[in-house]
Amino acid sequence: MRNTTYRIACIPGDGIGKEVIPAGREVLQALAASGAGFGFEFTDFGWGGDWYRAHGEMMPANGLDALRGMDAILFGSAGDPQIPDHVTLWGLRLKICQGFDQYANVRPTRILPGIDAPLKRCAPHDLDWVIVRENSEGEYAGVGGRAHQGHPIEVATDVSVMTRAGVERIMRFAFRLAQSRPRKLLTVVTKSNAQRHAMVMWDEIALEVSRAFPDVAWDKELVDACTARMVNRPASLDTLVATNLHADILSDLAAALAGSLGIAPTGNIDPERRYPSMFEPIHGSAFDIMGKGLANPVGTFWSCVMLLEHIGEHEAAARLMAAIEAVTADPALHTRDLGGRATTAEVTAAVCKRLAH
Repeated sequence: MRNTTYRIACIPGDGIGKEVIPAGREVLQALAASGAGFGFEFTDFGWGGDWYRAHGEMMPANGLDALRGMDAILFGSAGDPQIPDHVTLWGLRLKICQGFDQYANVRPTRILPGIDAPLKRCAPHDLDWVIVRENSEGEYAGVGGRAHQGHPIEVATDVSVMTRAGVERIMRFAFRLAQSRPRKLLTVVTKSNAQRHAMVMWDEIALEVSRAFPDVAWDKELVDACTARMVNRPASLDTLVATNLHADILSDLAAALAGSLGIAPTGNIDPERRYPSMFEPIHGSAFDIMGKGLANPVGTFWSCVMLLEHIGEHEAAARLMAAIEAVTADPALHTRDLGGRATTAEVTAAVCKRLAH
């Protein structure tokens, strides 16, 4: 009989992250207690806005060393109304993503049972996507600067940096992922009509990589046209790969089309498994509802499904996903973002009860 214990780092971060990450931990504990054959050892890290106010940094300078030996990271959100957004993002989430070279950001999207999605002409099975976001360079490489601040000649630059190595590895990851899905269909999102250097290289490398995947059907779509296609022809899409900025925007649109940002998960993956990967809901810190018990924990629970899949516990992942879908199918268990009145605690208890059976 197995007796595996997985070491999980919990970083609630800011706002409702402090509510949904404990809920995710509770669900994982319920899963382990239900005879899954494995357990968890959780370590909590109180990094984020409060840590910044006390220490002048979002996480300790040696924080990555504390995470390095973990099997996975469960992350809440980064964002505090009293701290500039670029400080909270670069000081915590991006510091972990870049420090551990989590270069593949994976965001599955589909309409869960019971969810009233905005696309009224869309059948639930028509919207079943995975968006692969290049997570290490591109528009968020951090290259740029400011000069002559406060003067009429002030200048600021943000440089999009793409390397052949970075584009090749995310394309291979996306083609492999598309190959593993039933439809074997990939859409490469681009903007090479206007961005004639880096995005043209992006297109060229996609073509080169595609030759190693003859069983994957693929097409190319300009990012602006892709937004319309997601709304008007959702069934024509399956797996998408896009740059850091483009996929950041498209994945939020995808989550909204599926019903709510509150249900959307993501994984920041190191496919080579040199470092722990990090899993998080995409909804942000939502300070306007913090502490009111209104946060939707489904995005965190679905992120836990991705975590389980990543560590190889596929049967347990399927059990948790089935419990999530059974709960979303009940309108009485919808939180406010889904038009209901259920609380974070009620949704969490309902999922745990399903896992106990």
